[in-house]
Amino acid sequence: MSVRLYMDVHVRRAVTEGLRLRGVDVLTAQDDGAAGFSDSQLLDRSSVLGRILFTQDDDLLAEAQMRQSREEPFVGLAYAHQLNISVGQCIADLELISKASDHADWMSQVIYLPL
Repeated sequence: MSVRLYMDVHVRRAVTEGLRLRGVDVLTAQDDGAAGFSDSQLLDRSSVLGRILFTQDDDLLAEAQMRQSREEPFVGLAYAHQLNISVGQCIADLELISKASDHADWMSQVIYLPL
């Protein structure tokens, strides 16, 4: 049981690197060649890849909430406002999510960090 993560371009590199050091499977939009994608395209891309999207972008959060209201499926989104969570807490929470949940738990779900 583990969840693979997909990082939006707004996520600090320290978060991504910290997760990788802890053995979490992380792919960034930049590494995937998707840095210029729209919010809708990023959510679609993460779903195609079967990876939970992590973002700190309010607009991407709004896109996920709009899909929930229209009952359009997506793989799942984790959101943290940049001012409400430290890098260390973000890493700890995302590691917990990755290692203690299953992909099926996330279908069309939005979770807010800190946990």
